[in-house]
Amino acid sequence: MVDFTEKQGQYLSFIYNYTKMNGRPPAETDIQYYFRVSPPTVHQMILTLERKGFIHRIPGQARTIKVLVPPEQLPHLK
Repeated sequence: MVDFTEKQGQYLSFIYNYTKMNGRPPAETDIQYYFRVSPPTVHQMILTLERKGFIHRIPGQARTIKVLVPPEQLPHLK
């Protein structure tokens, strides 16, 4: 079982589903618009998810977020 908060799970689900539907990961602005939060809020969440090992990204390069959590362990997007 993966140990993430409900909010972290929603971000992970959004990133996974966005990538699956669009063929590329979302930009931080895409995440910002979906969750209706500020740019610093999104950036802090990305850093938290990366620090906890839930995602991998290449800092300084756009659209490089990869979800490392198996899809079957992600919650449904609300």
